[in-house]
Amino acid sequence: MQIDTLKVFCDIVRLRSFSRGAEANQVLQATASLTVQRLEKHLGVTLIDRSCRPWKLTREGQVFYGGCREILDSYYALESEVRGKQNAADTVVRVAAIYSVNLHDMSRCVRRFSELRSQARVELEYLHPSRVRERVMNDEVDLGIISFPEGRRDLTVVPWRDEPMVLACPPQHRLAREKRLAAKQLEGEAFVGFDTDLVIRKKIDAFLREHGVEVKVGLTFDNIEAVKRAVEVGSGVAILPRPTLEHELQAHTLAAIPFSPQNFVRPLGIVYRRGRRLSPNTEAFIELLQNGGSEPSARNSAKTP
Repeated sequence: MQIDTLKVFCDIVRLRSFSRGAEANQVLQATASLTVQRLEKHLGVTLIDRSCRPWKLTREGQVFYGGCREILDSYYALESEVRGKQNAADTVVRVAAIYSVNLHDMSRCVRRFSELRSQARVELEYLHPSRVRERVMNDEVDLGIISFPEGRRDLTVVPWRDEPMVLACPPQHRLAREKRLAAKQLEGEAFVGFDTDLVIRKKIDAFLREHGVEVKVGLTFDNIEAVKRAVEVGSGVAILPRPTLEHELQAHTLAAIPFSPQNFVRPLGIVYRRGRRLSPNTEAFIELLQNGGSEPSARNSAKTP
């Protein structure tokens, strides 16, 4: 069984399409379909259930796909090592991030990475949190960036940074004059929240319960930008990560009041599929993010008197 055969199968599953899997391997769709049929005949099992629309992997197909991904990861890592690192330099690091990651910081890191590794590039896309995890697990991206990264057996989490959560309100709101805010001061406030299925909503609800606070949730949204717009027009206040409010604070359309004591933060994490072997460029991008867009050597030299 050849590596190319396993790659065709994995690309079909990863891209959820026979035609796109074929295109990724520069073969005809009929050839890709025949490749899967030959695999099924060789193994004596059905890997893809074609009786439903859209098609789905069988239990055996899921097991085989997971094993094939590990084999391919190991093979390509070995190939890069044998051929030399210059062969791995001309690669793309694919990153999926939640919408609310600070655009300025991410753009700065991407630019810096391109300067340091001119033959490599980063492809960055912003998605709903569930789609970020999905694309990571399906190997459609190398890395994901999510908030409140929960421990999962199928994901490796690299801590990135903690962002303080603050109260966002219009500048004319009565609480905007406060230097610091006790959570109990939110009692009975009209509140703009997140959809109940989002992790950030669950964390905010837990924070309010911990302090015995009840708010009047009116509007809810699935992204921070929509929450900010609703707060700006006076639909209520919201609890948001401080870095996501930079533009509004500069434009004086929103105020941000920290909590006292400041015991509520939003952790951001870099995630990738557990067992995946990262390329040298992907590892370098993770290190660059963790160092705030600076080379480790540059940070260390800056600390030297």
